[in-house]
Amino acid sequence: MKRLSLLLIGLFLCYIIYYDFQFGTLPAVSQAASDNKTIPVINTSTSVSTNIDYFEQKVQQGDTVLTIIEKHHNMLPASIEQISKDFEELNSNVKANSIITGKIYRFPDYKQ
Repeated sequence: MKRLSLLLIGLFLCYIIYYDFQFGTLPAVSQAASDNKTIPVINTSTSVSTNIDYFEQKVQQGDTVLTIIEKHHNMLPASIEQISKDFEELNSNVKANSIITGKIYRFPDYKQ
């Protein structure tokens, strides 16, 4: 009985390792975006009624809101809190710390 239990546990572990290598453990959204080579667009059905100037950019792997703003302006033109607040106002239902690779977002443009 002990041998049968060890055999079943070993087979189960092999299946877990196989599944992890074949399908991974990352969310399906980011895998689908890289597999299909399509750019998912954020929900634009809600109109944004702000007077903040913005630019749209696709998020690459490793990008954050602050790094994208910093690359666009060659510096941080406002405080971190202000940039986060403006980003969340431009992109409804999206937190500044939870952007997804491969999506296009609106980022505040502070160039005057």
